[in-house]
Amino acid sequence: MKLIILDRDGVINFDSEQFIKKPEEWKPIPGSLEAIARLNQAGYRVVVATNQSGIGRGLLDMTMLNAIHGKMHKACALVGARIDAVFFCPHTNDNDCDCRKPKSGMLEEIAERYGLSNLDKVPVVGDSLRDLQPAAALGAQPYLVLTGKGAKTQVEGGLPEGTLVFSDLAAVVAELM
Repeated sequence: MKLIILDRDGVINFDSEQFIKKPEEWKPIPGSLEAIARLNQAGYRVVVATNQSGIGRGLLDMTMLNAIHGKMHKACALVGARIDAVFFCPHTNDNDCDCRKPKSGMLEEIAERYGLSNLDKVPVVGDSLRDLQPAAALGAQPYLVLTGKGAKTQVEGGLPEGTLVFSDLAAVVAELM
C-alpha cells in the first residue's frame, strides 16, 4: 500500500493566525486538490494529520470541524480527489497529550489503523517543524512545503535530517510521480 500523510492548514488550504473556525474560512491553496487527485490516481492512500487546538480553546466545536472537513472533502471530489481519512488532535499544548504534533502519537495511530508496522519512507508533508519532527522520529520521509508557515520554517532552520523542501504540495507530488 502506498500511503502519504499531509498536514492540513498551510499544505492543503491557506492557513490563518486566527484558526480556521468555519467552512467559509477554509480555502484551498491553488493546485493542492489537483495534487491530491494525482496521488489518488497513482494509487496513494491520502491521510490528513492535523493539530486542531481551536477545539480545546473553545474557538470551534466538533460540529463545525466536521463542517470544515465536509467542505474539504466536497472540494476534493469536484476535482476527482479523495482524502481517505482525517486524523486530528483537539488538545492544546497544556494537555500534554501524545497525539499533538510534534509528538508522534497521531502518526503512530495512522500506522496502526492502516496495518503498518512502521512508517519507513512514508512521505509526510508539512509546513512547520512540528509536522516534520514526528515523521523523522518514526522513519518517515519529511517534506517541507514553503506554503503556509513553510518559508518561515525553512529560514528558522533546524529541519530534521533528510527533509526535502518544495514550493508546494503540487511540487511534492510531481517529485513523487
